[in-house]
Parts: sequence; structure tokens; C-alpha cells
Amino acid sequence: MLQVVQNVRNGQLELREVPPPALLPGGLLVRTAASIISPGTEKMVLELGKKSLIGKARERPDLVREVIGRARAHGIAKTVQSVMAKMDQALQLGYSAAGVVQDIGPGIVDLKIGNRVAIAGAGYASHAEVNFVPRNLTALIPDGVSFEEAAYSTLAAIAMQGVRVARPELGELVVVSGLGLIGLITVQLLKANGCRVLGIDLNVDKVEQGLRLGMDEGVVLDADDPQQAVDRFSNGRGADLTLITAGTSSNQPIELAGEITRRKGRIVVVGAVGMNIPRDVYYRKELELRVSMSYGPGRYDRSYEEGGLDYPYDYVRWTERRNLESVLDLMHCGRLDVRSLTTHRFPIANAAAAYDLIQKGKESYVGVILEYDLNRPQEKVVRITPSIEHKRIDRLGVGFVGAGNYSSVHLIPHLRSNNEVQLLGVVSATGLNAKQKAEKFGFNYCATEIQPLLDDAAVDAIIIGTRHSTHAGFTIQALDAGKHVFVEKPMVVSEEQLDAVIDAYNSANAKRPTGLMVGLNRRFAPMVTRLKEVFNAGDALQMIYRVNSGGIPTSTWLHEAHEGGGMLIGEMCHFIDLMQFICGERPVSVYAQSLANNSQKVSDHDNLTIVVSFNGGSVGTLCYNTVGNSAFPKERVEVYGGGNVGLIDDFRSLEIIKRGKPIRIKAANQDKGQKREVEETIKSFRASGAGPIPFEELVAGMKVVFAARQSVASGQPVTLPQSDAV
Repeated sequence: MLQVVQNVRNGQLELREVPPPALLPGGLLVRTAASIISPGTEKMVLELGKKSLIGKARERPDLVREVIGRARAHGIAKTVQSVMAKMDQALQLGYSAAGVVQDIGPGIVDLKIGNRVAIAGAGYASHAEVNFVPRNLTALIPDGVSFEEAAYSTLAAIAMQGVRVARPELGELVVVSGLGLIGLITVQLLKANGCRVLGIDLNVDKVEQGLRLGMDEGVVLDADDPQQAVDRFSNGRGADLTLITAGTSSNQPIELAGEITRRKGRIVVVGAVGMNIPRDVYYRKELELRVSMSYGPGRYDRSYEEGGLDYPYDYVRWTERRNLESVLDLMHCGRLDVRSLTTHRFPIANAAAAYDLIQKGKESYVGVILEYDLNRPQEKVVRITPSIEHKRIDRLGVGFVGAGNYSSVHLIPHLRSNNEVQLLGVVSATGLNAKQKAEKFGFNYCATEIQPLLDDAAVDAIIIGTRHSTHAGFTIQALDAGKHVFVEKPMVVSEEQLDAVIDAYNSANAKRPTGLMVGLNRRFAPMVTRLKEVFNAGDALQMIYRVNSGGIPTSTWLHEAHEGGGMLIGEMCHFIDLMQFICGERPVSVYAQSLANNSQKVSDHDNLTIVVSFNGGSVGTLCYNTVGNSAFPKERVEVYGGGNVGLIDDFRSLEIIKRGKPIRIKAANQDKGQKREVEETIKSFRASGAGPIPFEELVAGMKVVFAARQSVASGQPVTLPQSDAV
């Protein structure tokens, strides 16, 4: 499919041919008929993209602080690598469109294929021939409303939310500052609400357009005096309400609003403008300032937008979706005219000309529509290189699922540099990311569904780096297809998933040796290898593993039980595995306690002390916390036994006491074993058809974290029967 994107590194606009997005639960695939370019937002994004790295840093100091913090915690080299990976990603453009439902995901019961819908949201309602959209970001298009009109619905919902926040009353005098698309729609909504409206803009054409749409008076800045105009309009009293719908970094709109609004009046900021509020005038007039957030309640709430959780109608009357439905209804009733706002139309294939119009500003424009061919064929698999008839027998054919930032930095580069690997296909939920990673790393083809990899006889192994909840499903599909599997940790997020993976693994190996490996890289770190050599087989070891993870917001997907499993499932399995590896014994009992923090911002279950007893007499204690500070080193491992001591400090230094003699080793770079993990996995898959970590140990590690969860809930130790511990 065709999709409009911006190259983040150089800021250039590109039209790319990419696979259509994957269909996910809770959403639908929409074949786009029309989308609208948001001149203010998208022009600002394009201009930012064209700036140098220094220019970008000046615009986003918050991200600079984040990078500095990451560099302190993870080192400069890895941070630079991660930032460069982000810079290589293309940015999807567009957030307001309309089209036809092409397919429906699980959980959707109130829409059907063929329905006409308006769609919303950056990253969802993109300028692309096919979009995946969660249900709460869609609304049915009423009969009589065209695709072009419905494409305005997100912008109209932004204007609608601004008006709702303002709460205008019948007969009030309202100023709309900024007569772009959102401003002109705001004018109409206010008129429908019984207000008298004065509009202000720099562009005379937009002021005239506002007057044609029912605006009572108009002011052209630089030609008219806005203060005098408002005085005439209000008989010297000032505006009851000012809505700022301009888009500029200048502080002028917020200053002007203070001057023209009456004492005890209201000012609502809808557009992205300078917010250095002049205290004197706002104080003297006791003005009320409100900020409207996008297109309604639900915005930036993952549980609403992605999870499909709607707010109760009786308590939250207007949500994102209900605002979309409301503006579509106004269009249907003839109370909101957006058709007359369209000044230019371009086919998607000529999108560059549309953006050229906006960026150069050589002619006046308001609404710029991109049009799509609903019948254009869509290829689900996009080839990057010519199809190969014969795979090299001296290499392992690899397919990759889930090429996010972690995989792009820590896994795929090691696969690409390995002479025993042939990269074949890459799959990602968005076609844009799949195509980009295929081109960057040299895959032969890309897709958004796993099936092409399963059907490809040349693919020997599938690497899985998707979100936690999908690991088990993809693993089972790959094992059932006879493929070796490397899946990032955690292997599963529930005991039911673990049982299903065990069954799939046993079934696959009943036919032929089939390897399963989980991304538990710590045991492959060079310092761990050296530490393990210090202790003699049979020595009972005392192991203390302290992890200072830093703050992890409870609002992230990692804490959703069905999605991430929390840090106990998602990350602590790492450290349980390392203790299991160091002592070389089987876990037999688990006792865990959580912090009683009583905070909504911190999950108590992210702050645990877990004591694991092993069958050889060793004991491991994991202290994991998120209430510390990421400025302090993350990991510290201490091991005692047989008269010897080993200590790893954040994989940067190793201290050993062997027979009373101290040895200190410092690493030039932090190495947690990712590269060696990949190398050992490839060798093992090719040599024996097994993974480098025995499957029994992978299962035992997951059973420990599930037992820890049970222990926290019961307050009692949990014994692992020997049949379950291996």
C-alpha cells in the first residue's frame, strides 16, 4: 500500500510502498477513501524534522534530558546506538481520515465489513491506503455525509472539545483567534450554539471565509486594530470568551487574548501557541484560563484508545468517539459545513505536491484533501530483493517477528553480522516499520502477518521480539510449523500459556529436534562466565541479586496483566534464570514479599524480595525495586560459597576472591551477553536442533516467578514439586 511518511533523519517527505498493517484484537482495518492534511500540526512536524540535531534538541529539551539520563545508566555507546535507531524510523503523517471497513478484529461486535467510518488518531488514521484503527477511534458515517466531509471529523472533534471546555452561553460574545481549519469549524459550532462571533487572523482570505460561514465580524491582523474591533463588537465591555485556535510558537495570541477579554472572562487554548502568560493583565482582570486537550476524554488513555474500555455514558457524556459522532451528526443535519473548507484535492500518489503547497505558501489554502483509489490491489508481502529459489545450505534461514527498538539495537544487528545466518523475512504490525527494517538490515521481504514466514520452507528459525502477551501465541505457531524459535523474555505471561507452549514444544520434538530459546542473556555475559568458574561444582552458594530498575509508571502496558504481566513476569525472570545458572541446581521452593508502598504511581508487585531455595542447598535472594533512582547502577550480583566470593557490579566490573587472592576486572563497555546469546543460539539450532538453555530450565524459571506471585498473595512459601521444577 502507499503511505506518506517523513524521514526523521533528514526531514524529507516520502511516499512509500509498504505492506498493509496487521489486524489486531479490538480494532479494524479500514480502506482509506479520503484523509485531510492538518496544515498547522503537520507543517510544524515537517519543519521540526528538517532541523539539525541541535535544532531538534532545542525544540525538545525534555527528550534531551531523557537521553542524558539513559547515557548515565546504560553508557554513551549504547545510548547513541538507540538514538540513531530512533532517528532511522520514519514518521507516519496524518490523523484524520475516512473509509470503508475492510476487516474486523476479535472483540468488535457493532461494526461490519463494508461500513463507512470516520477514523482518528496519530499512528492510526494516517495518510495510508489501509489503516488499522482501534474501535474507540472510529465512528459510523451517517447517510448523506461524503468520505471527504467525514475526513474532517477529527479536526472538527478538536474544535468541538474546545467549545465544550469553554461552555459558551446563549448570546455570549466570543472571539476566535486563528481562523485555520479548527478555527473556522469553531466559528460554526459557536454560531450553532447561539453566540455572536468575531474572528481574528493574519490572512484576509481566511477572515472572508469565516464571514461566509456566519461569523459576525472579522479582523485582519496588521490591517485592523483588534482591540478597537472588539470594543466596537462588545460596546466596550470586551469579549465574554476567547478561544485561541491559532498554531504558532509566538506568545502573541495569549497576550492578545488577555487584552481583549472582559474582566472575569474566560480564555480557552485549543491550538499549540506560546504559553508565557502575562501575569499583570490576567491578574487585574481575574481571567480564567483553560486548556483543551485534543478531541475529548479518552485521549492519551491507553485503556480507552487501545484497550477499548469506554467511559460510562451517564458519567462521561462526551468522549473522543462521541465527539466524532457528534460532529458527523452536525454535518448530516447541515449545521456544520466542512465541504466549503476544501480548497485543494490531490491523489495520494501526488501527496508531495500537496505538502509543497502547504510548506511554500505560494497560494492560499484551507482544507487540503488526499484522495484514494478504493480498488487498488494491496500486496500483503513486499519484496525487497528478488525472490531466491535456493537458500544457502551453510546458513540458518531466519525470519523475524516484531522489529521494535530493542530488537533493532540488540538482536537484529548480531544476526546480520553472523556468517551462519541468512536473513529472509521480517514481520511487524505496521507495514512502514516492516519495510524500513527489511531495507535497513537486508531482509529479502517484509509483511505484517507471521503466515508468510511459516509458509516459507527456507525459514529454519523464527525470532520473536513482540509484546509480551503475544510471545506464547507466535511461539506455538512457529513450533507447530516445525521452526526453531528464539523468543524474547518472558516466554509466557500466564501459567495457561506455559502449559500450551510445553505441549507445542513436545509435539514438535516428537516429529524432529526443534529448538526453543528464550532471550535470557545475562548468563551469556563474559563476566558471568568468569564468575561461574570461581566456584566448584557441589558448593552450596548464597546468591544476592539487587536490581535498581528506576521508576516504571503503572500506566504503561507492561503493568497490564494480559499484556505485559508486570515486572515480576516481564523482567524478574531474567535474574531468576541467572541465579539458576550460577548454582547449576533446580529450584524447589519460593518465598516472596512485596513492598507496601500504597501509591497509585508505583506497583507494590514491582518491588519484591524473592528467596529461592535450590535442591543442592543453594539459596538465591532477588531484591528488585522501582522506588530507587536510575542514576544509581542497575544491577549488582554477589555470590558466596566454598570460601570464594564473586561480585558483578552492573556488568561494568567484576571482583573475585579466590583462595584469598583478590582479582578485579573492569569492562571497557557494559556487556550483558546479547551478542553471545545470539551466537550460541544459532550454533545450537544448527548443530543439534536444541536451544543453548535446556528447555527444563526455561520452564523452571517461569514456574519460579509464578510461584513468587502466589507467595506474595498468600504470604506463604510455595513448594515446587520436583516434577514441576524441571
